[in-house]
Amino acid sequence: MGGYNLWLEKEPTTKEIIEAIGDPTGYKEVVFCGYGEPLMRLQVVIDVAKHLKKTYPSVPVRVNTNGQANMIYGEDITPQLEGLIDAISISLNADNAEKYNNLCHPEHGEDAFYSILEFARKSKGHIPRVVLTVVDVPGIDIEKCSKLAEELGVEFRVRNYEKR
Repeated sequence: MGGYNLWLEKEPTTKEIIEAIGDPTGYKEVVFCGYGEPLMRLQVVIDVAKHLKKTYPSVPVRVNTNGQANMIYGEDITPQLEGLIDAISISLNADNAEKYNNLCHPEHGEDAFYSILEFARKSKGHIPRVVLTVVDVPGIDIEKCSKLAEELGVEFRVRNYEKR
């Protein structure tokens, strides 16, 4: 349990985020994540990442995402992340579209699952490290999820489910 409070009273501006990060060289990496989808604010992620790469080029930058940005924007946004994002962690969450829909209740229904797979495939061409993740909740076939990642040629990681 990290103990971090991720709830914000308002969405921070690009300037506020850059100021809050300060000098990140004492950290392993800078990660865009939280409650919600960081790529909903794509331009802010791009602008902050540009600042980081210009000012602190040795600090890795990662995005944790639901993988639905291309569906949300109606276009492939992955080229915009090239050279700015070093790793992207995509929450696969399930081994098929029906389970994903039942678990996550995405706006776009079962199409969201297929969008995630396509987003991972496209990310590979622009981001050095692409990882599909899944939480080890009952009913999710971890082996099938691992196989999907293997077929896409991306890394796979299982996140532990912690009941509170």
